[in-house]
Amino acid sequence: MQVAQAGRLSNVRYDIRGPVLRRARQLEAAGHEIIKLNLGNPAPFGLEAPPDVLSEVVKHIGDSQGYSDARGIYSARHAVAQAFERSGVAGIGPDDVFLGNGVSELIVMSLQALLDTGDEVLVPSPDYPLWTGAINLCGGRAVHYRCDEQQDWQPDLEHVASRISQRTRALVIINPNNPTGAVYSRQTMLGLLDLARRHNLLVLTDEIYDQICYDGAVHYPAAALAPDLLVLTLGGLSKTYRLAGFRSGWLVVSGPREHAADYLDGLELLANMRLCPNVPAQHAIEPALGGRVGISHLLQPGGRLRDQRDHAWQRLTAIPGVSCVLPAGALYLFPRLDPDLYRIDDDEQMMIDLLDQQHLLLSHGSGFNLPTTDHLRLVFLAPVPVLDDAIGRLATFLAGYQR
Repeated sequence: MQVAQAGRLSNVRYDIRGPVLRRARQLEAAGHEIIKLNLGNPAPFGLEAPPDVLSEVVKHIGDSQGYSDARGIYSARHAVAQAFERSGVAGIGPDDVFLGNGVSELIVMSLQALLDTGDEVLVPSPDYPLWTGAINLCGGRAVHYRCDEQQDWQPDLEHVASRISQRTRALVIINPNNPTGAVYSRQTMLGLLDLARRHNLLVLTDEIYDQICYDGAVHYPAAALAPDLLVLTLGGLSKTYRLAGFRSGWLVVSGPREHAADYLDGLELLANMRLCPNVPAQHAIEPALGGRVGISHLLQPGGRLRDQRDHAWQRLTAIPGVSCVLPAGALYLFPRLDPDLYRIDDDEQMMIDLLDQQHLLLSHGSGFNLPTTDHLRLVFLAPVPVLDDAIGRLATFLAGYQR
């Protein structure tokens, strides 16, 4: 019997973990060592959470054998609520917090509860592609708005406004942005939120990199800027707190809820259907948010992440025909390859060719729902010697590549 995938998957893409990653696995199985700068996964590069956070999880293993509340354990939800209060979001309590198995699960849940077939959601381009894939999976339509590379990848507010229709239900904001590293200005944030206000849109804001900002860049939480709007803020332990494998994420509901009671009932229904998030990993949230995991020392001049960002950016932009906006946040460089010098028709195939020739794994720009084939993403979590090796391989590859 032929077993085919469901038709609803026909327009769901997640290319950054598609054919390129499969080719990397094939090469590894054949005995080749691959330099992997494709994922924002801190642990493989020696960036780990302090032992006392892990010890809290170990200490509570015996208490974690049963299901928790469907929204997550109270102490962790309380810690998230307190962190939001400290960031200027008023009126948040534990009952406003849903914990999940990473932000990814919560993104899907928030959209499943919202979308009917044909409903539209505004998503930045480039985006973190799970947003687009999840919208399509839920029967909706992702409508991409332009982020302007000439303006340090800030969203083009006029273009956002032009993409709103009668079917638009929500606005997605990714700030700091993956893959560009843009940190949105206060003016940009207020402009986006004003569009949501004028068109009665739910705001879904992905703030997983909220504390990873460089050079004095300031992250403005959407919920703090718009207390009059219903805002769902998503964050977690994966990046700032270097606990990606724990899959500990949160969704915080803020703003007026009276007009959204039906939607929030649906969100709670979905939380109940998965019974609860992973219980042991939730015990890392309170110590992490309580100040036992700092990251500022990594972001200042002389700090590891800051120095790696600067070094990788300098090496990349020294390659002929390669330009890159210096990221103000997050963990990525998103360079542009001059189309006059590099004629690339298929950037996914280019990444496969790079793998075959140089054993280097990066991500292609169109995998982030960018409509052109002239960008790629490089993660700068690796130590400087590894970055030097990787960028040297990329330079060698580009010197003779046309496809």
